Amino acid sequence: MVHTETYTIGDTIVHVSGAGSPLIFVHGFTTTAEFWREQVEAFSAKYRVIRINLPGHGVSPRPDARSYTIEAFADDVLGVYREFALENAVLIGLSMGGTVAQSFTLSHPQRVQALVLVGATPHGLGEDVNVDNVFKAIDELGVVQASQNVIERSFGRGASHELVAFAKGEVAQTPAFVAREAIASLNASDSRAHLHDISVPTLVVVGNEDIITPPSESVVLAKGISESRLEIIADAGHFPMLEQPQAFNRVLETFLEDHVNQSSLVRGKSLSQPAI
Repeated sequence: MVHTETYTIGDTIVHVSGAGSPLIFVHGFTTTAEFWREQVEAFSAKYRVIRINLPGHGVSPRPDARSYTIEAFADDVLGVYREFALENAVLIGLSMGGTVAQSFTLSHPQRVQALVLVGATPHGLGEDVNVDNVFKAIDELGVVQASQNVIERSFGRGASHELVAFAKGEVAQTPAFVAREAIASLNASDSRAHLHDISVPTLVVVGNEDIITPPSESVVLAKGISESRLEIIADAGHFPMLEQPQAFNRVLETFLEDHVNQSSLVRGKSLSQPAI
């Protein structure tokens, strides 16, 4: 079993495993760092795997006196870089995390060695996560049921009951006030006019059964980012890294082998230091 240490950095809880060039994983709307669980063992042997629980999500704090917007989450990612003294890293974002990763890359291009966007869009989401529909569902059903209903439609047809149940348990942790502000900011985000400014090597990944962020949006991302490649994972919905982990990990490993120099280790806290 891979050794993992947990740090509190600002309003984020961060899990760190392995050693080597850093990979920073950012989850999506109402999901958690545990959605990257299938990547921990696969990549910790060669890389430093850093999984962020965004504020208000999972086990992270959810103070009232802060923002839960794409820009605020990008600042939280910057805080992780600074805490571990990372000069640059591979930034990997799922869904809303992909929007955060785009925002971060546009603001701090020198800190992103390569970019991975999973189930992401430059603008626009499926009906299940349209802001008006999300607000209506929260008002009528409560945030837990609303989030869990989205989860039921997020997976591909082959997902097991156990996997869906796991995901439902994770999204139940995000409170309504966080979900409302985050989804409003996500729906308002639009990077289409700036995709040409992303010049780092980029991998765009999407499940062929994704109805939350349809594959057509990943095509737009890949066409808009000059140094990009698009990979479509068969028999997967919105969470290909969970639904088809072996296929996803092969695609990611190939991309990393092409774009990450393993001989260049980054300064920062070692795993031998006390965690919080």
